[in-house]
Amino acid sequence: MEKKLAISIGYYSDKGIKADNDDFVSSKIPDNQDLRTKGIVVAIADGMSSSEAGKEASHACVNGFINDYYSTPDSWSVKNAAQKIMSALNNWLYSRGHTDYQSAKGMVTTLTILILKSTTAHIFHVGDSRIYRLRDGELEQLTRDHRVQVSDERSYLNRAMGIDLHLDIDYRKVPLEPGDVFMLSTDGVHDFLSDRKIRSILKGIEYDTIDSEALNQHCADIAQQALDNQCNDNISLQLLKIESLPLPEEEEVLMKAHELPFPPPLEAGMVMDGYQIIRELHASKRTQIYAARNKETDERVILKTPSVNYEDDAAFIEQFLHEEWAGKRIQSPYVLKVLTPEQKPRMLYYVTEYLDGITLREWMQQNPLPSVETVLPIVEQIAKGLRAFHRLEMIHQDLKPENIMISADGQVKIIDFGSVKIAGIQELKKNTDGEENILGTVNYSAPELYLGHSGGERSDLYSLAVITYELLNNCLPFGRDMPEKADYRQLSQLKYVPSIHINPMVPIWIDGAIKKALSLEVKQRHEDVFEFLYDLQNPNPRFLNNTNTPLIERNPMLVWKSISAISLIINFILLYYLVK
Repeated sequence: MEKKLAISIGYYSDKGIKADNDDFVSSKIPDNQDLRTKGIVVAIADGMSSSEAGKEASHACVNGFINDYYSTPDSWSVKNAAQKIMSALNNWLYSRGHTDYQSAKGMVTTLTILILKSTTAHIFHVGDSRIYRLRDGELEQLTRDHRVQVSDERSYLNRAMGIDLHLDIDYRKVPLEPGDVFMLSTDGVHDFLSDRKIRSILKGIEYDTIDSEALNQHCADIAQQALDNQCNDNISLQLLKIESLPLPEEEEVLMKAHELPFPPPLEAGMVMDGYQIIRELHASKRTQIYAARNKETDERVILKTPSVNYEDDAAFIEQFLHEEWAGKRIQSPYVLKVLTPEQKPRMLYYVTEYLDGITLREWMQQNPLPSVETVLPIVEQIAKGLRAFHRLEMIHQDLKPENIMISADGQVKIIDFGSVKIAGIQELKKNTDGEENILGTVNYSAPELYLGHSGGERSDLYSLAVITYELLNNCLPFGRDMPEKADYRQLSQLKYVPSIHINPMVPIWIDGAIKKALSLEVKQRHEDVFEFLYDLQNPNPRFLNNTNTPLIERNPMLVWKSISAISLIINFILLYYLVK
């Protein structure tokens, strides 16, 4: 019988003498293919006591890491996947701390991760929580505390999650042996128990046959001893023991399995990993998209495959994998859902839900001048989809009608992740051909991207405003295409064309909201997509009372009614003189 990685694990977490518990611990032992390709994750976090939302931060870090780790592409190394996730989480905490709590300490926590994969332990660490290993009676601390001691009474964390945009992560990997015992603990444990005391407690575990229930009891006993030693902090720890390991050479086999080949061009009727191809939907020099059917469940899906033109391009492959992971992170009814295949993929591709509909571009061609009442629900759904990206500190960067699908019943979904930027993760600066490249599409990309600045949520807002204008007026807001590689002077010469000049049925306040969202200066736009959406749905007095705006732009219906009334009077006068 083939051996596999197996552990016993127990945990304990309690507020101790404090009013609330800012610690959080969790673990995941998958029972499927993820055990081989991803391994086991054990995590512990200690929310900083002086942080306004330390408890929320510790929960978000542990749960967020575990969920995101098992969504990363199998071909990513443990180190690559974990560091990307921790960087993204750090930026999210930092942003939330400043936005929600107006504080540099708004959401701050330690985070210590132990990933057991094949015969290796991978350790990722920020803060002063710890990982110990007991082997052959010898206790070793595998992490170092990121704490500066000011005096006997005072110390402070000099590294933590959410405290700074730059995150310095300690990483090391150590070989595993059957019988190894690991302890993850917060400072409420190891600050009140000496290493000698911890070793004496753990020695009994190393050589005994033990299950998770017994480990839970050992954790509780250790916590009690810390309390007996006057612990004045939250108390959290996890104990795990390595019961068995796979063959050492299995890791090399897994590495080879990760070097997936590109699929060949697929045709109707062909079967790949249980998916039968129905037809090709779209092809470019970079990717192909196919409608397919899961032969086992009969579910219709979409397969996206990379073009063989790039099979030797490491940057392209990394971006393709990044695209899949970005899609898996988002769960929203307004964003295309990326699925996890039931079988282990033998080639490089990813699977999404099947959407029965057309692109927004096709819809716009079929509906050249839709009513405002028709347009606003579409824009609202796109905004909600963008909001799902932004809540995870992700920027879409390529929002355009071709990347939005709409069904026959009006359901809207954002469908492309090829240019998504995740905060804290260095995005590709160049395209796969080695040339400088704006990731978005010219007419829909915000001006700051042309000028070499980093995009943000308001860059996506700009793209949404262009789409809104185009939906209402069937043309672009500046009357022509944006210039390629424009500089600030060229951009500043662009003149917004008021909707009244094209479609007099667009209310003045809606046009005012769109114009604000299309401001050249980022800070002059709305704060976020929902503020823009609110201004579209509710007349903003600032746009209604603009005395510098001609009356025909402020109140087109009044102007047209006045013109009609004057014309009617003139006709009556002419008729009177003709009859006379």
